[in-house]
Amino acid sequence: MTGRDDYYDEKLAAQSLRRCYEIAPPRTKRYLDAELDHVLGHIEPGDSVLDLGCGYGRTLPRLSSKARHVVGIDTSMSSLRTATADVGALGNCRLACMDAVHLGFGDCTFDLVVCIQNGISAFHVDRHDLMSESLRVVRQGGTALFSTYSEKFWADRLEWFELQSREGLLGEIDYGKTGNGVIVCVDGFEATTVRPEEFIALAGRFDADARIIEVDDSSVFCELVRRGQV
Repeated sequence: MTGRDDYYDEKLAAQSLRRCYEIAPPRTKRYLDAELDHVLGHIEPGDSVLDLGCGYGRTLPRLSSKARHVVGIDTSMSSLRTATADVGALGNCRLACMDAVHLGFGDCTFDLVVCIQNGISAFHVDRHDLMSESLRVVRQGGTALFSTYSEKFWADRLEWFELQSREGLLGEIDYGKTGNGVIVCVDGFEATTVRPEEFIALAGRFDADARIIEVDDSSVFCELVRRGQV
């Protein structure tokens, strides 16, 4: 584990993570809803869905309301315990402590893999490995969704992180190092993004049909539909 991984386990997990979403300004809440609405548009009633980095379970009730079966994974046991308390009554949802680049599932297990809210950067793992492992567990013709922040959302994103910092959920923001899509805190926390051209370069390395789409002027999605062998 790196120091940045420990940061999420120690400071941005369970109830602290939930608090980040509770204090989100209205524009940020709209962004969160728009992302999830976009994901739901890809789910058919018979689908099996894998949610990478499910945290305390924020997205799971809505995913479970449409999919046949949902699995949420996270590396934080404290977040998963909170999620268990909240989604335990959902009969078609289960949770697992698992690393997104070392998934304990067989090939072609899921119809849809979801990695939203900038997980592709926030997980602090190799992006190629994350995409490759996600595509491995998606059936042929299935989809893997990855989202990051749009450049158009920068001011709203920074406002949200400033609120988190003032609440002690993040360290003090280092404005000298913050900018161009990157937010840095003096305690070592760093939040980056993926530019559309970087998504395109990554997607070109896989046997998948790729589409880059902006949603709500706040998210950029890279949608990969698996064609054949990964």
